[in-house]
Amino acid sequence: MVRNGIDNIEAYSSLFKGKRLGLITSPTGLAADFRSTIDILHERFGLAAMFSPEHGVRGDLAAGALVDTYRDSATGVPVYSLYRKDAKRLTQEMLDAVDMVVYDIQDVGTRYYTFIYTMLYALEDCAKAGKPFVVLDRLNPLDGVTVEGNVLKEGFASFVGNYPLAVRYGLTAGEVATMANAEQGWGAELHVVPCIGWSRELTFSQLGRPWIPPSMGIPRFHTALLYPGTCLFEGTNLSEGRGTTAPFELIGAPFVDAELLAGEMNAKGLTGVYFRPAYFKPTFSKHEGELCRGVYIHVLDERALQPVELGVELLFTVKRLFGEEFSFLPPVRENGRPFIDLLCGDSVYRDEAVDVPELLERFREESRLFAERKRVFHLY
Repeated sequence: MVRNGIDNIEAYSSLFKGKRLGLITSPTGLAADFRSTIDILHERFGLAAMFSPEHGVRGDLAAGALVDTYRDSATGVPVYSLYRKDAKRLTQEMLDAVDMVVYDIQDVGTRYYTFIYTMLYALEDCAKAGKPFVVLDRLNPLDGVTVEGNVLKEGFASFVGNYPLAVRYGLTAGEVATMANAEQGWGAELHVVPCIGWSRELTFSQLGRPWIPPSMGIPRFHTALLYPGTCLFEGTNLSEGRGTTAPFELIGAPFVDAELLAGEMNAKGLTGVYFRPAYFKPTFSKHEGELCRGVYIHVLDERALQPVELGVELLFTVKRLFGEEFSFLPPVRENGRPFIDLLCGDSVYRDEAVDVPELLERFREESRLFAERKRVFHLY
């Protein structure tokens, strides 16, 4: 049986005893018996503070919703926000309240997902303040072997990509922290409480564990598996399925011809996937209440699927077929980069002259080089 870091906490009791602990967590911070990391650490060692990422420590906030400082109703522990309008870092006030910061959140192995940047910001802040940082490690649900997509370019950093990772990076959170601490020269006192029994080639579906949604937009494992590719549509005027029961599995817009798009995509012969014509009305987010036409993406073979290449092929097919009505979203901030550039970590998706096969070949080479670079930081 695979055990995550929190399941091995007893062997590391000496690390936590006598310290004022600050915990960064979310609803995925659970032991194998479904007890929360909050309860386990608070009962055994006492929590002095909690720090909330996007969605809140209890998962009660929508994507992008800002978090205010409050007290956790179950424990009475103060919860400080790491998802504020003005900043997403630990302040001196927060650091003064604790002797050690502990991180326990299930990652989805994709560069766009914001939790790892909450972790890396906190790790850097702790390094500067001389505070120890502990990662209660968790398996990478997409496996720890497969690497896909390009690496973030300098000048494209944001909260959906703030470190030069490949899109699908094949590392655990503890390994990402170890890599960044070494490559950035932060010199943090970093401790990783490891997983036990996890092999790098295993995906989540092979473990026999229940899926705990890491956020409301990732309700199933297959959602997480497609997310490295279909998240790109968050930077476009197509719905990425938010406001439906199948976010990141349904892609469409009112102007799309569902039958045409599904036929074009299936004709490409992409491995491990089938595109079914689909019709849906999002209850919130883009095209709320409007009939959207598009595709439902069915995963047929988890191992054969290449979600990043799927996403790129689908994006450029939509752009080619429906270019008069298709558009990339404008920058969120004045004088900022378009969101598609932040997701890509590059401006190449907006290049009118891009050759898709050449682009994908470039991405494969970047993935290969990243796979070599990351190998030295493997803990498993």
